[in-house]
Amino acid sequence: MSGQSEFTTTGNKLLQTPEQLLPGHTRRLGLTRKARDRRDFKEDENPEERAQRLKELELKPLYKELLYTITHKMGKPSSTEVFTDSQLHRYIKEAFTMTESEHDELREKVQSAEPPVYCLMATVKEAKEILGKDVSGFSDPYCMLSILEDEEESRTRRSRTKPCKSVVKDTVSDDKICQTDVKKQTLNPIWNQTFILEFEDIAGASFHLEMWDKDEEVSLTQKLEEFKTNFNSLRRMIKEAKKEKGTDDFLGSIILKLQNLHCTEDNWHYLEPRTETYPDRGQCHLNHKARDRMLSDGQSAYINYCGMLQQFVQYYISKQQTSAPWKGALCGEAQTLLELYATQNDLSPFHQDLAKWVAYSKLYQSLEVDSSVLLQQLTSIEYHWHQQELPYQQKQELGDSLHGFLQYGLCLVSKYRDIFPPVPSATPKLHTLLRILSQICKTQAFQKLNPAQFELHDEVSDAIQTGTQEWFTIKKGLHQPMTKDLSEIVNALSRLIGEVQEDVKHSKDVWNRVFVSAVQVDVFTVVYQKFDSLLAKEVKLTLSMMEGQMEQPLANSLFPVYLSLQAIHKDKAFLQKRGLLELTNFHEDFREALPYWLNQAFSTTQDRVERAVQVDQLQPLQTGAVPIKHSSSAVDLVAFIQPICQLWEKLSWPDPEEAFMLMVKITEDVCKIVVNYCHILKERVRVLSENSDHSSAINMLCVVVNDLEHLRTILTRLPAQLNWSGLRERTHHVIQESQFHNTLPSQLQQAQSVLGREIRSALDTLGKKLNTDIETHVRSMSTRRRIPSKSTEDAVSPLMLYLEQELQYMNENLVQENFNSLLTPLWNNSVMSIYQVATQYPQQEGLMVFCQRLLYTLQCLEQCFHGEGNGLPLNTLHSVEYKTLKAHLTHHSLSSSQLVEKFLERKIWEQNVHSGEKYGAVTLLTSYKRSDQRLRVEVLNAVNLLPMDSNGLSDPFVQLCLEPQHIFPEIEPRCTQIKSCDLNPLFDETFEFLVSLDQCQSTGACLVVTVLDHDTLRTDDFEGEAFLALKSIPGVAGRREAAADGLDSQPDAIPAQIRLSLMHPKPNDDGILRLLESRRGEREAQAFVKKRRQREKQSQEGIQP
Repeated sequence: MSGQSEFTTTGNKLLQTPEQLLPGHTRRLGLTRKARDRRDFKEDENPEERAQRLKELELKPLYKELLYTITHKMGKPSSTEVFTDSQLHRYIKEAFTMTESEHDELREKVQSAEPPVYCLMATVKEAKEILGKDVSGFSDPYCMLSILEDEEESRTRRSRTKPCKSVVKDTVSDDKICQTDVKKQTLNPIWNQTFILEFEDIAGASFHLEMWDKDEEVSLTQKLEEFKTNFNSLRRMIKEAKKEKGTDDFLGSIILKLQNLHCTEDNWHYLEPRTETYPDRGQCHLNHKARDRMLSDGQSAYINYCGMLQQFVQYYISKQQTSAPWKGALCGEAQTLLELYATQNDLSPFHQDLAKWVAYSKLYQSLEVDSSVLLQQLTSIEYHWHQQELPYQQKQELGDSLHGFLQYGLCLVSKYRDIFPPVPSATPKLHTLLRILSQICKTQAFQKLNPAQFELHDEVSDAIQTGTQEWFTIKKGLHQPMTKDLSEIVNALSRLIGEVQEDVKHSKDVWNRVFVSAVQVDVFTVVYQKFDSLLAKEVKLTLSMMEGQMEQPLANSLFPVYLSLQAIHKDKAFLQKRGLLELTNFHEDFREALPYWLNQAFSTTQDRVERAVQVDQLQPLQTGAVPIKHSSSAVDLVAFIQPICQLWEKLSWPDPEEAFMLMVKITEDVCKIVVNYCHILKERVRVLSENSDHSSAINMLCVVVNDLEHLRTILTRLPAQLNWSGLRERTHHVIQESQFHNTLPSQLQQAQSVLGREIRSALDTLGKKLNTDIETHVRSMSTRRRIPSKSTEDAVSPLMLYLEQELQYMNENLVQENFNSLLTPLWNNSVMSIYQVATQYPQQEGLMVFCQRLLYTLQCLEQCFHGEGNGLPLNTLHSVEYKTLKAHLTHHSLSSSQLVEKFLERKIWEQNVHSGEKYGAVTLLTSYKRSDQRLRVEVLNAVNLLPMDSNGLSDPFVQLCLEPQHIFPEIEPRCTQIKSCDLNPLFDETFEFLVSLDQCQSTGACLVVTVLDHDTLRTDDFEGEAFLALKSIPGVAGRREAAADGLDSQPDAIPAQIRLSLMHPKPNDDGILRLLESRRGEREAQAFVKKRRQREKQSQEGIQP
């Protein structure tokens, strides 16, 4: 039967409609296609009988065709691998599972069958660069084709007496010669003509092609015209004149042995000459295809090709050792047999691609076939669609195949969750399948064979929705509760929602990219909207069963349900199409369970905190390079509070007003837990301290302080952790700002204040323990009335060693803030202790040495607490109490002479800052001559003196005295003359004092100017006094080495005039005098005090006006 004959309906079984089809798809696709009859086997048939029946009806006819192909094969396959007939027989016997007897039986039938009629399909396409035989330089070429067998060719050669150019033209009968058209005046003719040449036996047969130049009789006038137009062809014209009229010129020939030809060839061949006159005769482009015309058992070659291909693929897949999908590869024997069969039966590439699509699409439904194989065949069919017209029957077969595969593909799409799980190895298969479905709908074959409206986007969306509904129903059945217990019902719902949540995640992260890129379907949106409707109904139905029956265990089981729904609802942000969702207000159904969730979190955290404190030994959690100074319970508490804070994030309560109340409750619970922790921790340290020594108790107290400080830091971060700012933005339209800030921050401030009080209390307790020890050490430095025998450093050493040890421990085991907080009261208490010791026995003998020791102690303590800038700052250390103590100790540490000097320095300072002349003034002219070491003082006058006599006047005189006495022991006081009855006396008297420069520059050296009112019978009245520092007198200021440097030869300093305001001392207002007064054993000190006390008695400063 010819390869171009009509196809029969027996091939309908090669692609069967899937048994489970979606109703919507059947309805829509059924508008365009009519269901074809199927040749099915009986349902109750025995499997062995069915296999035998299949072999008899389908396999054996195909097997006979293959045996016939091998027996009468012609042409070489394109494969480089060559197989013998025995190899091909062995392969098909294994592929078709034939026994040896069956093989022999079928082979005998084939050998006894009528042999085929061999033929060669030759297409003469074109030629190029052939010889020009005409006078014009061109030719009128045509080709003659024929097949000569060996005997015929040998007879032709023997009958000739001499070699002849032509073989086909002169020796073969006209009925065996095929001739192309004549192409006028060209050297590059194009024919594209196909001829079928039949022959009896391929052995020894040859294909002959001869190309000739067609010559026709022309008149002499035409020859002359050609001669005129082309003089260069004169030589060719002479040759034409010698030739017989009407004789064609030989252009070349091609001879090919048929045994050497491949099944299909398309090549350029050189035209061979018969003589060497013109060896280069051009080339001719030929296409050869060897085939035979076979007789089949009623089936077309196309249907047989489909069956063979399907059987070969099944056999190839069964022989593979791996489970990987088949990607279109076949063994060499199968390729050779298919090529031979297609060639011998004139199956075009379009027919072969069509057969492959039909076979592969059917195998795809039962075997692991890679989708790319189908995609490749679709591309080939689309390529060939307009190049070759298919018969009606083949079009119907193709339409049914495409229609059936679409149905099957949509069925797979509806079950994509099970068939294409979200793993890297499966998603590419789904993507390729969707591309195939898309490509089918885009092909011109489908559009022409299925004219009804078909939208793949809608079909895929419907399939996804239907599949989602079926998947949900199946999962719901799998998670059906075993009993009617409410907790069991909730757990079953939770498991179902968990499955849905995971599926939504996979749809968003994995499958959506596949569907969008292949068929532009947003599978996430389709699935999410479907699940939204299904879950909303399921949740409402389940929660309606629990109204009025809420208890803690039931509420606990509902919490995972809420979290899963919350996670699913948050995924709505990824929807491409926004609309009203049924799960929007799902939280309203959980209001009854919300208080139970909060209570569960609070009670669980409280229990954990109590257990953590019970096992806490109040030791630093970690020491070393990176110490952790708080104990284990503080770390545990922070970890325990985290779930309560995370509960707020997990709930994400949508209602703003209810969310605010929820935040208030959560903050209140956290603060309660922290405050309760403080109380439990205090009890724990009390219990542990009962059986511990003093040092261990202090250590545990340090750890407690660190724990509380750690909690205070955690509470400070609580607003950021709970995102109060975000809540404020959400609730600004329902909660007033004042209400917001008066509620949440106040709760936190109360808890922090409790922590602050507890920290201060612990630090006070710790400070008291240390203060007791410090006071003991300070008091141990107090001595008897005698001067102590120990040195100052030895006496202070025990206290400093104790402080160094304790403070170092505190610094290592207290956080920096608490360490600084401890240092401040400790420093203040230390100052108070020293002050109390210093002032306890003010009249004690040897007080000066003792105060020197205390002053040294104070200085050491200052350095210790300052710690080179790492401890307390100086402004904190130099408090009022410190300054008072330091002044007290400094004064009591000085000798009587130093005290007198300090007293005079203060008087000089008072003189410099004194303003006004309440008691009058005195004017002096002073200078110092270094050359002869003389101090020259000229008393000029006094003014505005107070009237001291009853007559309203005074009898003033001026007394000059150099102080202090221990510096100027040999200098006597000098006095001016008395000026009677004068309040503005003019003295104009000069006095000189012989004193050294060193004496003048000594500390406290001054000139005391006293103005007195002379009384004859009574003590002179006190008018006022003034103090002039000798360092300020011209000639005194400057370096003491001036004389040694030769400066004494310089001119004397110019005297300076100075006006001094007179002052009156304030009675009992000087601590230095009181201190000197207490040193009763020192005569000079007592004399100085007596003199100053006398001046205080004469002073009018304390008299009220």
